[in-house]
Amino acid sequence: MYNAWTSPENEQFPGGTQKRTKERRSWKDLQFAVKVTRGLQQNLVNRIPHSFTFSRDRLYFLAVPTNSRENTIQYVDLPRPLERTCVEYPQLEWQPLLDTFKPLPFAGFSKEEQLLRERKRLGAFGITSYDFNDSSRRFLFPVSNSLYTFVDWHNNEMPVMPDEIPSQVHEAKLDAKICPCDANIVAFIHRNDIWIVNISTGEEKRLTNTNGGSANAMDEPLSAGVASFIAQEEFDRYTGYWWQPKLTVDETNRTRIYRILYEEVDESPVEVLHIISSPEGALQGSSVDSYRYPKAGSSNAISKIKIVEFSIEESGSISGNVTEYNLLVPFDETFPTMEYIVRAGWVSTGDSAWVQLLSRNQQHLTMVLLPLTCFSAVVPSDFSLISLPQQMPIMQVLAEDTSDIWINVSDIIYFLKPGSDTQFIWSSEASGHRHLYLASVRSNHVISRGRSRSLIGQNAVYYPLVTQRQLTEGDWEVDTKTIWVDEERRLIYFIGTKDTPLEHHLYVVSYDDNSTTEVQRLTELGFSHSVSMNENFTRFITVSSSVNETHRAMVYDISHDQVVLNHVPMITVEPVACLMQPETLGSDYKAPEIFSYKSKQGYQVYGLIFKPHNVEPGVKYPTILYVYGGPQVQLVTNSHKGVRFLRLHTLAMLGYVVVVIDGRGSAQRGLHFEGHIKNRMGQVEIEDQVEGLQYIASTTEMIDLSRVAIHGWSYGGYLSLLGLIQRPDVFRIAIAGAPVTAWEAYDTGYTERYMGTPQDNSRAYTMSSVLTYVNNFPDEENRLLLVHGLIDENVHFYHTSLLINELVKACKPYQLLVYPNERHGIRQTVASEHYETTMLSFLQQNL
Repeated sequence: MYNAWTSPENEQFPGGTQKRTKERRSWKDLQFAVKVTRGLQQNLVNRIPHSFTFSRDRLYFLAVPTNSRENTIQYVDLPRPLERTCVEYPQLEWQPLLDTFKPLPFAGFSKEEQLLRERKRLGAFGITSYDFNDSSRRFLFPVSNSLYTFVDWHNNEMPVMPDEIPSQVHEAKLDAKICPCDANIVAFIHRNDIWIVNISTGEEKRLTNTNGGSANAMDEPLSAGVASFIAQEEFDRYTGYWWQPKLTVDETNRTRIYRILYEEVDESPVEVLHIISSPEGALQGSSVDSYRYPKAGSSNAISKIKIVEFSIEESGSISGNVTEYNLLVPFDETFPTMEYIVRAGWVSTGDSAWVQLLSRNQQHLTMVLLPLTCFSAVVPSDFSLISLPQQMPIMQVLAEDTSDIWINVSDIIYFLKPGSDTQFIWSSEASGHRHLYLASVRSNHVISRGRSRSLIGQNAVYYPLVTQRQLTEGDWEVDTKTIWVDEERRLIYFIGTKDTPLEHHLYVVSYDDNSTTEVQRLTELGFSHSVSMNENFTRFITVSSSVNETHRAMVYDISHDQVVLNHVPMITVEPVACLMQPETLGSDYKAPEIFSYKSKQGYQVYGLIFKPHNVEPGVKYPTILYVYGGPQVQLVTNSHKGVRFLRLHTLAMLGYVVVVIDGRGSAQRGLHFEGHIKNRMGQVEIEDQVEGLQYIASTTEMIDLSRVAIHGWSYGGYLSLLGLIQRPDVFRIAIAGAPVTAWEAYDTGYTERYMGTPQDNSRAYTMSSVLTYVNNFPDEENRLLLVHGLIDENVHFYHTSLLINELVKACKPYQLLVYPNERHGIRQTVASEHYETTMLSFLQQNL
């Protein structure tokens, strides 16, 4: 990293021997530091491969080639076990899978794409995702409003030239997926409807017709196959449709029948917000974006689960008959307390669908199995005419999860192949930490009818789980994203934090009835790992890093030994090849240091400290406390901090100490540690931050406690404001980026999880609102900087405007930095560099 700064000038404190920095940098110097940092950040991000797919001995992935700024599909051919020596493993050279091709000129992202990229926090360009069907070796990916496909049979002449799939629609095609049982059939979303295309014939068809193809979602707020805003933003589900994993052959009509399970969303009950998208638009009265946004306590979108069925004739033509199936008994009748569809899919056989339903207070989750008989093309208009509950199809409630804190939704759900019992693996935080469970339901077990008093409610049955065996246990966490289940050997591979909450590792545990719950770690300590595995559980790739080392990518072989003590298979791993070596950053790069301490509440708390470059003994340095402090986020890990945290390296390079602390409310420490903020957001976090700051100040003796700034974004922006309100004696200035200022104005899914509704918990909302404490802001100037994007779809600028109104009424000084949310191109880069330089200048002038 470039270091342009000489040792700072110093001055004596009156009556003492301590020294403190006082050097000032010019605007151009600060701007140059920002540009250098952004350049290094871009280089580091581009180098990291991701989105891995194993296929035989070939490994595909996305990465940015040298001298390029856009992702593309690359591959390496992995050596077979007999091809490698016992001592060395090869360094593999990346190969481009695609020949140079010229897609349609990029005309900018559609509004739907912009929103999806915002919710996924996606900043990459080029090929950002792809789908792959292993049996046909077909690839599918979107670029510039078109879909492209090609087949890689290993014996192709490389690289491959992809083919554009012809289409009658020329706008965005989102969430494209290959049919798992017929790789010639592809589905995608266009204008909130599900479309399919037959690649072999070029025929295209719209399967749903929610709004007649209208581009104006405000007038026609129905969508099919698109996850609701809350599902995307707060439950991390970005798809709204799922291919049935089998097809049915109609011998009589000589057709193949396909089905897609999908979510239909009706946003008509949701309030519409109008947001000016640029400063020019504010002056001209134009450029106003409209969004449906459910504020806490208000109406959510209404979601339904449906199935659409179509057929393909023997000739390959898509049949004109498309059938829509509704649930014969709707969820709001059967499960009236359930509000959100958080997860859905098919069981492995494709004979039944399943959904996870979550109550509005997010303290009750229900897992429901939906046999195909629960769906009908014709639904009775009057349910009172149904005379016998036994004649109605049965929804099977397989499992329930409850919490008096809240339920964090997980992706972990895996149905085992059919046997004598219905069995699935899932996770729960019932023990206080997320762990794996094996659930078994015997079909001959006595069942109970539904608990609802209504006739309709009696048509769901509850299966008390005959067994729900906990497979992992302890004061550590299983990651929520992925598990790999080897049914032949009855093993589960998963990511977790068993050894330390600061590192993610690959572990394996047996779910055999005769085995213990002994967990074996497969990855190297001292690093945090991100893992992908092949389908036969013989190889995996890990991208790992630490605070001291940038990312490396290694491929490992898995060897399964014979069953040994306690029926637990012993597994060994051996390196096969290296995909990427760590980057050498040079002597100017200074890695942060991890520290920990025992808090007054008895918890082990972890933090990071970025020390100024060329530290001088006895010098007291100005300090920035960089904070997030909210749930679902962990900042302090033993992973490389040069990608997300390069701004903090810039601050250290400029002579600041930067401190980061994960206090109560942060993730990966168990539900009770995170749950300290329940019904009291903003009321416990600053105490932990100040305690950690004072601890590290006492142990390093380099922090000038009279010159401390607090800075963060989103929840961190919220806490930055509260830091200046609650502890103006500790924090000289606050820089609040996109802060939440009144939780009534934030969305239902996030806010109500932690605070309930404003109608039921008004006192908690008042106590947690920044607006309640405006009179406690300092009267001195140059202590508060507000930074906000005009079209931030997550924390709307409305939050900052509410605060400004109250600050003006209370005659409290502030400074405001507003920037347009340009999502790509030169304008975005210039705007970002400008506001980062402005923040550095504000720090330098006032700290």
